[in-house]
Amino acid sequence: MESIISFSALAAGIMIGLGALGAGVGIGILGSKFLEGLARQPELAGVLTPRMFLMLGLTDAVPIIAIAFAAFLMFANPFLGQYEGSEAAGATEVSVQHEE
Repeated sequence: MESIISFSALAAGIMIGLGALGAGVGIGILGSKFLEGLARQPELAGVLTPRMFLMLGLTDAVPIIAIAFAAFLMFANPFLGQYEGSEAAGATEVSVQHEE
């Protein structure tokens, strides 16, 4: 059971870390391309700015979703229920064997 909890904590950390890393790289590329577009055609600032903020929000949603999945793994871990269920089934089989 301790290994399930430790691997769940490791998976949660990896999800949060990679989600933040990916969002950071994506937002950096998005910002650089936005500034390049403004430098080439400054008259399109009114068109590009709302689209940039829309994509910024969508890109920023990735680590938030990763945090939600990580919290689910840490506090409502579905793998612990499977372990407890198999442990209970194993205890029933052992007790049935001793009765015969």
